Amino acid sequence: MIGYPGAPRAWWLTRGMARISGVNLPRAVLDGWLHREELASLVQRCVDCDNGAECELFLMRSGNARAMPDFCPNKTGIEALG
Repeated sequence: MIGYPGAPRAWWLTRGMARISGVNLPRAVLDGWLHREELASLVQRCVDCDNGAECELFLMRSGNARAMPDFCPNKTGIEALG
C-alpha cells in the first residue's frame, strides 16, 4: 500500500485534492505515470504549505468540484496527471 505514515494529514490532503481532479495517486504510481519520488515531493509540498486549514475546508465542501483551488501548491503537478 502507498501511504505516508510520517505525514498522514498531508497524504490525506494531497490524495483528496487529486481526487477532485479525477486522479488516483496510488494507481498513477502503479501504472507508471508517477514515480514514488514524485509522489513524495507532492506530499512534502503539502507538508510545507501554510494553507492546510483552507485545504481541509475546501475538501469538506467540495461536493462535485472538478477543479483544485488555485492556492494548492500541487495544482499544476496533479492536474498534469489528469
